[in-house]
Amino acid sequence: MSKDRKPIVMKQDIGNAELSYLLYESDGPTIVLMHATGFLPWLWHPIARELAPEWRIIAPYFCDHRESDPYKGGLSWMTIAQDLANLCKELAIDRPFMVGHSMGATVITMAIGAFGLETPGIILFEPIFLPEDFYNIHITVDTHPLASKAMRRKYLWSDRNEALLYLRSKALFKNWDEEMLELYIAYGMKSLDAGGLQLACSPKREASLFMGGAHYNPWPLLSQVTCPTLVIEGEMSENRAFIDLKKATQIFEQGTYKLVDEAGHLIPQEKPRESLEIIRGFFSNL
Repeated sequence: MSKDRKPIVMKQDIGNAELSYLLYESDGPTIVLMHATGFLPWLWHPIARELAPEWRIIAPYFCDHRESDPYKGGLSWMTIAQDLANLCKELAIDRPFMVGHSMGATVITMAIGAFGLETPGIILFEPIFLPEDFYNIHITVDTHPLASKAMRRKYLWSDRNEALLYLRSKALFKNWDEEMLELYIAYGMKSLDAGGLQLACSPKREASLFMGGAHYNPWPLLSQVTCPTLVIEGEMSENRAFIDLKKATQIFEQGTYKLVDEAGHLIPQEKPRESLEIIRGFFSNL
C-alpha cells in the first residue's frame, strides 16, 4: 500500500453509544487494532497500511464515545471490553485476529475472557496486568500516578511547531518514530477556532481511562483465553518493575513471550517496522 494511502473513517452504533473507527477495506481476514490509553487509532497507521490489503484492518477509537468523570471512577475497562465485543458483533466480524497496546491489550483480554469474543490469535504489546493487590485498593485521581499526571498534562499549543518542539522535549516521546510524531500532531490534536492546537483526547478523558483500569482485576480472566497469545514486552519499559508479563504469559493456555530490545512501553510508536514484522509473522503462522 502506498505511503499516502489513508483509511476510511467510519462510525458504528453499538447500542447505547457510537464508536468511530478506521477501516482499511480488504477481502482478507480481519485484524482489529486497539490503541493505548489516551492515544488514537491513527498511531497504528504506519503498521496498518502495510498489513493491508492482505488483511482487512479495523482500528476503533476509545476516548470520548461515553461520558465519564475521573473523579467518579472514570470509564471502566470492562465497559470498553463489552463495547469492543459489541462492535465486532454489529460489524459481523467473525473471529478477528486482534492486536492491542497497553490499555488496548488488556481490553482485548477482558473481551475474550468475560464476553466470549472469539479469535484465532492475539498479540498483546505491554498489556496492563497490575499486581493483584492494586485492584483491592481504593484509589483517587490524586493518588493514581498516571491519572494525576494526565490531569496536569499540557494540552494547548499555539501552533504545530510549538507542539512538535514540546513533544520532542519529553521523555515519553523521545524515541518515537518521526512519522508517529507527525500522526500524533495531525490526528491527536485538533485546531481551535481561536487558533492553536488542543489535545483531541482531553486530560480529563485520559484520566478517566486511567481510573477505569482500576475497576476490575483481569488476572482471573487470563486462563479463559485459550487462543495462541503473543505477549510482548519492551526491554526498557518502566512497567517491568511492577508488571510480571512472564507470569501472565504462563497463565495463558497458549502463551508465548517476546522481549523487544531497546524499546520502552510504547513499542509500536518507537519501533513500527519491528512491530509490523512481529504481527505479520505471528498471524501468518496461525
